[in-house]
Amino acid sequence: MNATGFEPAPDQHGHGPRTAPAPGRIVLLTTSHRVAPGLLSWPAWQALHAADRVLCADGAHPQLPYLREAGIRVDEAAPTAEELVGVCAGGNTVVVVATGEGEPALTDGLARMAGSGRVEMPELELLPASYDLPGARLLDLVQVMDRIRVECPWSSQQTHKGLAKYGIEEAYELVEAIEEGDRDELREELGDVLLQVIFHSRIAEDDPETPFSIDDVAGGIVAKLIHRHPHVFGDETATTPEEVKAHWLRTKAMEKQRTSVTEGVPLHQPALALAAKLASRARTAGLTAPLPNGEGIGYELLTLAARAEAEGTDPEAALRAAARAYRDAIRESEQGS
Repeated sequence: MNATGFEPAPDQHGHGPRTAPAPGRIVLLTTSHRVAPGLLSWPAWQALHAADRVLCADGAHPQLPYLREAGIRVDEAAPTAEELVGVCAGGNTVVVVATGEGEPALTDGLARMAGSGRVEMPELELLPASYDLPGARLLDLVQVMDRIRVECPWSSQQTHKGLAKYGIEEAYELVEAIEEGDRDELREELGDVLLQVIFHSRIAEDDPETPFSIDDVAGGIVAKLIHRHPHVFGDETATTPEEVKAHWLRTKAMEKQRTSVTEGVPLHQPALALAAKLASRARTAGLTAPLPNGEGIGYELLTLAARAEAEGTDPEAALRAAARAYRDAIRESEQGS
C-alpha cells in the first residue's frame, strides 16, 4: 500500500494481470448528484461490468452502495496518473468513478503524460453515466434557498410583505436590462426575479394554515399552461398569434368566470400601464366604453395611453425611452456648462 492508498491487485474477475501488449483503457465515469444514485446509463453499466478494475477515491460516494449491490467490486483508491497508467499496462481496463470535483489532479496528470510523448498512453474515455435534464440546476437553487431560509438570520425572518418591494425592484431591473439589450445583465436579472419566486415559495412552506411549496407553484403554472394552450396539448388548432390569444382569453374567461373585463387588473401598477391595460381589456372584449371627459393632465395622459395601446405601443416603454433621451440631454447640458 503506497501513500495514495492505491495498491495494484488482481482484477475483479479473479484473474492476474493480462499480458496483452495493448496499453489498456481508462474510463472516467461521471455522474450527476441531481439524478438519483444507481440510475446510470446502459453504456455505463456495460463499462463497469466489463472493467478489470473499478476505482473510486471517495469511500462515501453515493453511487458505491448501488454498484456493489450490482456485484461490482469497487476499490477505494486515489492513484496518481503514473500509477493508473501502470495498472492499465497489458491491456487492462480501469474505470474511475469520479468524485464531485471531477478528479482534476488525475486528469491534469494524464494530460501532462500524454503531452510528453514519452509514455504509451492507454485509451482515455470520458463516460457520463447520468445526465442533467434541462432545468436540473433549479434543484440546486431550491436546496440553497432552503438552507439559507433555515440558517441565515436575515432570510429566516422575512415575510411575503417584507419582500414585496424587492419583487417590484427586480421586475423593473429586468425590464431595464431587456430595453438596454445587455445580455449579461439580462441573465443576471432573470436570476434575481427567479430568486423572488423561490424565496416566496420557501416562505410559504412555513405557513401554519395554508402552506405550499415551489412544487405546488410549478404544478399550478404547468396545469394552467397546458389548459390555455389547447392548440398545443389538445385538439384545437391555431396558426396565427391572434388565434392563440383568442384561445388564451377564452379558456381564461372560463377559469375565472369574471363578471367584468376589469377584474384581475392590478390597480397598483404604474398609471400609464394601468390605463393601457384597461383600454386593452375593453378593446379585446369589443366594448365601446368612451374615455371619460375631464380636465387636467390625468385625463390627457389617459387619452394618450389608450391611443398608444390601440396603435400597438407600450406607453410605459415609450415614456421610458423618451425619459432616457431626456436624461442624456441633461448630461450633455451639464458637460457643456
